[in-house]
Amino acid sequence: MTGILRLWSDELEEARPETRAAVAAGIGMFRDRGTLGGLPTEERVARRRAGMPANPVPEAEERTIAGVGCRVFRPDGTPRAVYLHYHGGGMMSGSPAVMDVPNLRLARGHDVVVVSSDYRKAPEHPYPAGPDDAYAVAAWLTEHAQEEFGTGRMVIGGESAGAYLTAHVALRLRDTTAVGLRPVLGLNLVFGSYDWGRTPSQRGLRPHEGPDVIDPEEIEFVTGCYLPGRTDEERRAPGISPAFADLHGLPPLFMSVGTTDHLFDDTMIVATRAAAAGVEVELVVLPEMPHAFMAFPCTALKVWAERLDAWLERVLSGS
Repeated sequence: MTGILRLWSDELEEARPETRAAVAAGIGMFRDRGTLGGLPTEERVARRRAGMPANPVPEAEERTIAGVGCRVFRPDGTPRAVYLHYHGGGMMSGSPAVMDVPNLRLARGHDVVVVSSDYRKAPEHPYPAGPDDAYAVAAWLTEHAQEEFGTGRMVIGGESAGAYLTAHVALRLRDTTAVGLRPVLGLNLVFGSYDWGRTPSQRGLRPHEGPDVIDPEEIEFVTGCYLPGRTDEERRAPGISPAFADLHGLPPLFMSVGTTDHLFDDTMIVATRAAAAGVEVELVVLPEMPHAFMAFPCTALKVWAERLDAWLERVLSGS
């Protein structure tokens, strides 16, 4: 039996001109990363961090969990689960408050307690500082979420570096804690980086050459800050790069990426390897969409949001 592999629906295919227009109209909000290449590392890091300003909302509670700063959002009703969130920023910038608005919407829309965890950043704190912080919060929640928030069930998710941390933490929970992944209902992995040895798309070989908010030179810079002094092969150790880990036993995955994203290959590799390992995977590929695609309102983004909401409802209801 033969078939044609289709990565997106007719609706997304027909929306491609609209998607291109939305990206062209919005890409200017992102600073030109190419102008930073000749700057000293300290100044380049500072400018990168300035490009991810906080957007705090008053509903957020500031908490310290396992020694790590977190922002907590509570639902209006009885919590159905805790959604542990990790923000993006290439392991060197950003903060939980960057995602306050969508995290508040998530808490209210799905009746979950959102715990958005901070973590130490490179280059001041290279690997494994950030993953250690992320894991500490997750491990604490597996033991204390029931008494603290009224539910022991968890979903873990994040964007970009946050998706990387989500995968890393899930694998570490599976392998090192007594409860493993039993409390975890699912993982939401949004355009993550899972191969720190740099995939073909990270090196510039993408399926589509449209605009993106990251580029190979920046990826190489970020990688050097996060994993200094290591070769590409050393950066592919399973404990560093989830794409090279044993993926058996993970909970259901929701994975999404755009075709012009320089991290495109990372999602495709993990999605197919996880599915081959027997993991339930829902994959959303958005044609013409770049990294950070949530910043570009259009039909494709609406389709993604609807599918994510439906997936969350399925894992929260156990159906």
